[in-house]
Amino acid sequence: MDGKNPSKKEIDDSKIEDGKSLLSDALKKVFTAGVSAAFMTEESIRSYLGEMKLPKEVLQLLLQSASKSKDEITQRMSKELVAMIQKIDLVKEFSKFAETHKFKISAEVEILKKDTTNKD
Repeated sequence: MDGKNPSKKEIDDSKIEDGKSLLSDALKKVFTAGVSAAFMTEESIRSYLGEMKLPKEVLQLLLQSASKSKDEITQRMSKELVAMIQKIDLVKEFSKFAETHKFKISAEVEILKKDTTNKD
C-alpha cells in the first residue's frame, strides 16, 4: 500500500468508527440534556436530536428511553408526594391556622315572592 488509496477494510473500519462516533455524540447530547430530557415532549426531543441525522432505529430507541425515564420520574414523584401528604395531620394544621386567623362570614339573604300564575 502506498498510503494514498485506502483499502476496503480501512474504509469499512472508518464507516464503523463514524457510526460509533455518531452514536456516541448522540448519547452525549442526550445525557447533556440531563433531567430536562425527561420533561421534553417527543417532538422537542426529535428536533433536538434531528440535526444529528440519526438512523430511525437509534432515534426510536432514544425516544423510548426518554419516555420510560419520564414515566419512572413521574411515578416516583407521585409516590413521594402521596407519602408526604399522608404524613400531614390536617386537624392539627387547621387548628394552628385557626389560632392565628380570624374568620369573617358575610351573607346576603333576599326573599322573593313566588310566581303564582299557573303555566299549565
